[in-house]
Amino acid sequence: MDYLISFVIGGAICAVVQVIMDHTKLLPGRIMVGLVCTGAILSILGLYERFADWAKAGATVPLIGFGHLLFEGVRKAVDTKGFIGLFYGGLERTAVGIAAALILGYLASLVFKPKLKG
Repeated sequence: MDYLISFVIGGAICAVVQVIMDHTKLLPGRIMVGLVCTGAILSILGLYERFADWAKAGATVPLIGFGHLLFEGVRKAVDTKGFIGLFYGGLERTAVGIAAALILGYLASLVFKPKLKG
């Protein structure tokens, strides 16, 4: 049942984003930032944990989960290190995901020979 819920919720998030992309003039980068901010806002309001407990990977894998991780990293770093935690807490918590995206993106560019659209 967890797989079904994850698939449905993750798919619903992707479907909403696709509708936004199709019916607005928002650029993909702005939509992605909106998803990250949505995850952070849900965390601030204390709603993300309950949502993620119910939706499992359907909530943690999309960019909403990345926003939650950034917020939680900053919150914990500020609690332990003070003001300086604002500058490294989010990156410390998300470093593995960021590194994986960079490395896999680079490897994909070696295999598939990307071309600029023009």
